[in-house]
Amino acid sequence: MRFILMLSLSVLFSITAWSQTVRVLDQSSQEPISGVTVYNKDKSKFQSTDLDGEVSLDAFSNDELIYFQSSLTGISSIRKSQIISEGNIVYLKEKIEYLNEVVISASKFEQNRKEIPQKIVNVTAEDIKFMNPQTSADLLEATGNVYIQKSQLGGGSPIIRGFSTNRLLITVDGVRMNNAIFRGGNLQNVISIDPFTIQTTEVTLGAGSIVYGSDAIGGVMSFYTKKPMLSYKDSLYVRAGGSARYATANNEKTINAQFNIGLKKWAFLTNLTYSDFDDLRMGKHGPVDYLRPEYVVTENGMDKIVQNDDPLIQVPTGYDQINLMQKARYEAGTDLSMDFGLYYSTTSDYARYDRLIRYNGDNLWSAEWYYGPQSWFMGNYNITKLSSSSTLYDKFQGTLAYQNFQESRVDRNFQSEIRNKRDEAVNAYSVNLDFEKFLSEKFELFYGAEYVFNKILSNGSEENIMTNVEVPAVSRYPDGSDWQSIAAYTSVKFKPSDGLVLQSGVRYNHIVSHSDFTENNQYLNLPFNEAEINSGALTGTLGLTYNPNETVQFKANASTAFRAPNIDDIGKVFDSEPGSVVVPNSNLKPEYAYGGDLDLRLDFNKKFIFDSAIFYTYLDNALIRRDFSIDGQTQIEYDGELSNVQAVQNAASANVYGLELLARYNFTDQFHIVSKYNFIRGTENENGEKLPVRHVAPDFGNTHIVWEKDKLKMDAYAQYNAEFTNEELAPSEREKDFIYALDENGNPYSPSWITFNLRTKYQFSDRFSMFLTLENITDQRYKTYSSGIASAGRNFIVSLNYSL
Repeated sequence: MRFILMLSLSVLFSITAWSQTVRVLDQSSQEPISGVTVYNKDKSKFQSTDLDGEVSLDAFSNDELIYFQSSLTGISSIRKSQIISEGNIVYLKEKIEYLNEVVISASKFEQNRKEIPQKIVNVTAEDIKFMNPQTSADLLEATGNVYIQKSQLGGGSPIIRGFSTNRLLITVDGVRMNNAIFRGGNLQNVISIDPFTIQTTEVTLGAGSIVYGSDAIGGVMSFYTKKPMLSYKDSLYVRAGGSARYATANNEKTINAQFNIGLKKWAFLTNLTYSDFDDLRMGKHGPVDYLRPEYVVTENGMDKIVQNDDPLIQVPTGYDQINLMQKARYEAGTDLSMDFGLYYSTTSDYARYDRLIRYNGDNLWSAEWYYGPQSWFMGNYNITKLSSSSTLYDKFQGTLAYQNFQESRVDRNFQSEIRNKRDEAVNAYSVNLDFEKFLSEKFELFYGAEYVFNKILSNGSEENIMTNVEVPAVSRYPDGSDWQSIAAYTSVKFKPSDGLVLQSGVRYNHIVSHSDFTENNQYLNLPFNEAEINSGALTGTLGLTYNPNETVQFKANASTAFRAPNIDDIGKVFDSEPGSVVVPNSNLKPEYAYGGDLDLRLDFNKKFIFDSAIFYTYLDNALIRRDFSIDGQTQIEYDGELSNVQAVQNAASANVYGLELLARYNFTDQFHIVSKYNFIRGTENENGEKLPVRHVAPDFGNTHIVWEKDKLKMDAYAQYNAEFTNEELAPSEREKDFIYALDENGNPYSPSWITFNLRTKYQFSDRFSMFLTLENITDQRYKTYSSGIASAGRNFIVSLNYSL
């Protein structure tokens, strides 16, 4: 028996000694790294890691120095004997500078970020896992370059370089999410994108109209979801994982599950996320104006105001959300692939909190004001050809997509029997064709075409809550409206030397839309029954990137951008604020933006990195909401109230400018500090009067002190926001005094604030990790600018991740 045991141990030792399979892992995430090249000093022996990050070292001698190299980690070397002594695991660390060398959003094909004149911020799946955001709006806010406004818990409206909502573009896997009813007011659509599904997010700071067309004035937020992973061999590649998260400030309970199955040429990825949020608790220390002392309840059809047992709890703000994603990938060869995706997101009803804290005299104005479920569905098909012998292109990408958006609004005034309902749906179809052609070693050509068609369905009704009788009423949009865009673009990249890149491009867009107001005119009596837009827009860009050495990088970019009027501009009917109603306007033209930015990046031996960017944008023919009249009438009755008439008009111009700063100091490979600061200002020019621009945010930024070693990572960080005085608020913001704090003169203003936070990660193994975060440690009560809801008070978050 002893002999058999000794023989077995001897055989086991021999197998271990002679068959050395090593696993290569990312030092920070503990995730396997595929595609790492493994070789010896004279490069006579070559291997590469598989999808599990594994590679055999049988060909290498025991004392041989082995090199590990990838585009993200650079080159590392270690002796085979040391690898064996450390358990056959090799940890590689991502390079400090340019953690993601390749970006996609600038041309829809992979390019080296150093050669792109636009400033692009990257967020990886590993970054997202460590950030632990509740929604994709929170993810964007964590970048330090995107400001987030919230009217309610179920929301998050991005602001980039002084522009927001329908002057920013959102794409998911290359498909534009912006539709014909994206509004100038605050938008919540970004929360439909599940952070658990995102592989990388690229935020382009500044105009992106050449590649993306209308709406890309202030920036582009490009979300790329995870791709199914293939086996590339006859055996199955199966991988599964799950996460669970709990947060105290809103009693969040989130679960996520992912499952991947890979065959030789086919692969499938399934993702499911469910989140449940209770009412949000604000902080203890801050303006008393933000407290929620009372709210409305309805019993037996009667409204009454009750005292809030805990004024820190914002009643009602809770909701729940479910996200589903199913993807399939087929690789016919190394250069030809097809991707299929189905995405679905829906919420429960959720209150528009800022409308529920308005007062009408001594009583709250609204008994009810909530959004119905915000639902989004997308199905897309993408085909990519990465090499071709065609004289027309070397790379090709085609995308077909269908999206369905559904949203609704329900409101009822305090002690009113009439409940107002508005329901909207958009069917959006799109096709994109994008090409890349290498003309020579110095010239590269990008070109493409796009077609988008939107069909809008909208209806309105009034319901008597006592009798349950429902009758038709004016709809928010003209039912059956359509909006379509056809475009073509081309861009040329010229690289006269290794350190100098010039890129220029031009795009032509033609917009056609039609709206019929016949049905709504029985309520509004507009002087027209139809409205049509038939106009074109030509935009261009010219950029330069100069890298004279490893220390200095300089970028300059000049561009034009535009936004075509959509159905929300042309045909919307809604109460913009108490006592005002927005009506349709058929006489609208596109607005244009002319701007530029300069970026200087200094890198002193990877020890100290400094990045500064200045930018300026002039917005002409700006589409803004202003006082209006219908047949000479400046007031009409809407939802039972005499209201001032307003409409979207080409009535102003605006100047927006700013400065973005980043500084990073790397004390060691494990310890660094990084800060970002954004300074933005703007004036709106109307009839010779200069006014603050509504969506220009106060100065904001963050500072992170990060330390990581082995299995532990810690990030102590502060987020801060400057004050906006009453004079610095736009006129439309001053009128919303119910969402702001009051200064010593009783005027609304936005106070400054700072929060201190700590997040940690501990990697128990390459499969199991835990994330702990303590936000707003000092329990501050604050609101981000223009937000109706106060941000979370002290908040403890715990998240557990496990993968198989």
